[in-house]
Amino acid sequence: MVPLKQIDLLDETFSVNFMPDLQRLRSSIEEIGLIQPVLLREKQGGYQIVCGFRRICVMKELGNPEIESRVLEKNEMDDLRLFSISLYENLTSRGFNTVEKAIALEKLVHRFQADPLAVTKNLFPLFSLESNEKILNTYLSLARMEDEVKRYVLREEVSRSNIRKLAALSPDDRKDLLSFFSSLKLGENRLREMLTLLEEISRRDRCTIREIVHQPEIQAILFQKKLTPSQRTERVKKVLMDFRYPRMRQMEERFEKKRRDLNLPPGASLLHPPFFEGKGLRIEFQFETLEEYRSILSSLSQIANKKEFQEMIKEGKEQRA
Repeated sequence: MVPLKQIDLLDETFSVNFMPDLQRLRSSIEEIGLIQPVLLREKQGGYQIVCGFRRICVMKELGNPEIESRVLEKNEMDDLRLFSISLYENLTSRGFNTVEKAIALEKLVHRFQADPLAVTKNLFPLFSLESNEKILNTYLSLARMEDEVKRYVLREEVSRSNIRKLAALSPDDRKDLLSFFSSLKLGENRLREMLTLLEEISRRDRCTIREIVHQPEIQAILFQKKLTPSQRTERVKKVLMDFRYPRMRQMEERFEKKRRDLNLPPGASLLHPPFFEGKGLRIEFQFETLEEYRSILSSLSQIANKKEFQEMIKEGKEQRA
């Protein structure tokens, strides 16, 4: 039985905890007590935690003065061996979240100098990861990110491809992005679209992410409290598309002006190909009665004589050419 006051709670050499959920463990200890002793190593003036950071934290919160422990002598095992023991014990008892995997891999490779090839071969299957260097580098980059970014990755279940996009940004840009994303509703695909657009605009215009997301057009959308997060997301995406493809925006504006000037009948719409890259124009209309059908057809037959319609057809041919 080791007094908790003799254990160095600040020494996290062997810890990989990040945002641990202690409720179930706390309930278990309150109900039936500590089932498995923690593993400690002797150190100058006390003890170092090898396995059992969460158990020790809960025991301290519950007011227990001491904890049952297995104690290793100071030089009984090297640090890499002890860290491996800690990892395997946690893998059998609780598993790791995405950030904890990143912390574990970063410590193995950089702190304890484990062979990266051996890590991917032996540990990745236990982490349910494919054994390749690209995935290892993804997790190593996540381990170096700021804690608020790590929390976002966990909360939103960010994919590895989007983690790589976040890793390519500067710390300041990542910080600004978190504030920007907080008022939007971003699933995995929308997040990828936003990150790609921001990256391309930043590279082309040689500006920071902060400069982009603080553009007046975007800030005006973010501060419209009547909009839902989904509505804000769609409007912000449109603005970013306009920034990224200014020529397409100009084409869209010209098309919209001509379409308004056509005075199409109610229920009818004239559509261009997506991104103006397909062939031809498309007319759609909706009707309920035979009279409405005839009326719409009659109105549509008149637009062939309008200058705006002829110009739209001509511009479409020129764009395809």
